[in-house]
Amino acid sequence: MAEGPRLDVPRSGARRFGSFLRLNPDAVGQFAEGIARFLGTGRFLAVQTIVVAIWIALNVFAVRLRWDPYPFILLNLAFSTQAAYAAPLILLAQNRQADRDRVQAEEDRARAASTRADTEYLARELAAVRVAVGELATRDFIRGELNRLASDDGEDAEKRERKRRKREREEAEARGGAAPG
Repeated sequence: MAEGPRLDVPRSGARRFGSFLRLNPDAVGQFAEGIARFLGTGRFLAVQTIVVAIWIALNVFAVRLRWDPYPFILLNLAFSTQAAYAAPLILLAQNRQADRDRVQAEEDRARAASTRADTEYLARELAAVRVAVGELATRDFIRGELNRLASDDGEDAEKRERKRRKREREEAEARGGAAPG
């Protein structure tokens, strides 16, 4: 049997392409978002339109500069290459945006749950306060009781005054004199 590298043992020291090409996913994502934002602007469309118009004009009218004659195959290749790179970059940017939206939605749900719990707590506390206030004397009840007591005091004062006058009369009669007043 031939002595060759064993297949059940990992290679040591050999560099693979995956270990050579390690990119920061956030950096690539930010780059993709920047490209996607640029490709979606009016400025890009205007510049691209101008470049294509100049390309076609030079290849049609400038006989000496024709590097891409009428079917404009090179221009078509440039557009295809641009589309081949733009589509994955735009998809990557959309995926990153979807991830951000998902995280934001989770935070919104958590915030809504917290707000709902706080609202339910406050509703229970408010109900307890209403029950407690229902057992307390209200302003109208206290006012009515004070008015009743004030009127009772007025009646009692009149009774006391009558009794005092009656007593004075009786004392005056007992002394043998005329009754005052």
